[in-house]
Amino acid sequence: MPAGRRPRDQSIPTLIGALVSVTVLGGLIADRLGWHLGTALPPFFASWEPSLAWAALPVAVLLGASATAAPKLLSPKLRPVLFGAATFGLSLALMLALALARGGGPAVWHAVFGTAPEASNEYLPALPAVHALGLKAFLDRFAEIAPTLPIHPSAHPPGLLVLIDALGIRSATQLATLTIGSAALVAPVVYLLGRALMDEQGARAAALLFVFSPAALIYGATSADALYALLGTAAAATLIAPRPMIRLLGPVLLAFASFFSYALLGVGAWAVAVVCQREGLRRAVLLTTVCGLALASLYGALFAATGFDPVGAMGSAHFAYTHGIANVRPYSFWVLGSPTAFLVALGLPIAWYALRALTRRDPAAVALAIIVASASLLGFTKGETERIWLFMVPFACVAAARLLPAQRLAPVLGVLAAQALAVELLFGTVW
Repeated sequence: MPAGRRPRDQSIPTLIGALVSVTVLGGLIADRLGWHLGTALPPFFASWEPSLAWAALPVAVLLGASATAAPKLLSPKLRPVLFGAATFGLSLALMLALALARGGGPAVWHAVFGTAPEASNEYLPALPAVHALGLKAFLDRFAEIAPTLPIHPSAHPPGLLVLIDALGIRSATQLATLTIGSAALVAPVVYLLGRALMDEQGARAAALLFVFSPAALIYGATSADALYALLGTAAAATLIAPRPMIRLLGPVLLAFASFFSYALLGVGAWAVAVVCQREGLRRAVLLTTVCGLALASLYGALFAATGFDPVGAMGSAHFAYTHGIANVRPYSFWVLGSPTAFLVALGLPIAWYALRALTRRDPAAVALAIIVASASLLGFTKGETERIWLFMVPFACVAAARLLPAQRLAPVLGVLAAQALAVELLFGTVW
């Protein structure tokens, strides 16, 4: 290669890296000048709160040892079922450990749903409305009741509230158990998603990238978006599955997932884009049609059984979003700020390799770029994408794994672990 020339597949990562740097610098400068962009540290939903507790030392040792040992899970001698179990256990252990790095003990695992100030905006305070009306009446009147609920349940469909009520969850500890367990389950499902797109080793690398992604490690242990990520990844894995019988489950899972988060409809768009590139326009149109039928069937059945109005519910969610904090976040900044925060939270190595895959027109990377660009340009999300776009992290991981050499996996995991620990210790987040 001639001196001074970059490999062709580094052109997009270099360009996007420059845009990310400019956006971060611009956000910091604007904040210092007193221009209110809607977060304490734009484009990130965090604040500068350095904290060094003794607990950080064993956490750092655990993260480093895990990053060193994890590539051994790529061995073909390890059966797929055991690999899935190992990634679940590793993900669970690292999430719980990292959450302890700032001190505070095990109470930090459920504080966001119980004792933290953010708890009043979460799902448990909305349960009295379900119990007072009864589930059927609650769903029937959800569109009109939603604006009176805390911000998170008011800006989402009622799926999680229905699940919480059905499971008998009443405490912050119980809800945290559900969300953290769901977050740990995403890793083996990313492996299944990867197997539909690449070889065995690549699929395993994708799962390990997710385990060590700062977004997954930090927000998986504290946010209900971890459950949404599990539902979205499961839907994606079935929508693009090579076996027709499994693929038939995809539209059903997508419709079910959409009852928890409207954003998960983006999973369907991602899958359609992947299928279009790999199998042609005809198959993509067919998949779109079947997904549309599944969505119409689910919400038609819900309307018939309970009176639930999906159109009214989406209108209420839009009202909650446009009249909330997003209302003071200028589109002109967040059109780049949202994807910037997402790419950084992914973990810089994952973002780099995923963008290189985009240069090579990898289907997963191209599809991810489409939904990220669409969400940003249309202003669906302005800020907090480190958490809200957690369901997109698996797509970045499978794209990155396509280009990540096996011999570089250990150092990449080490960098991801170091970034996650640094963010946890230096910055304060609601989640």
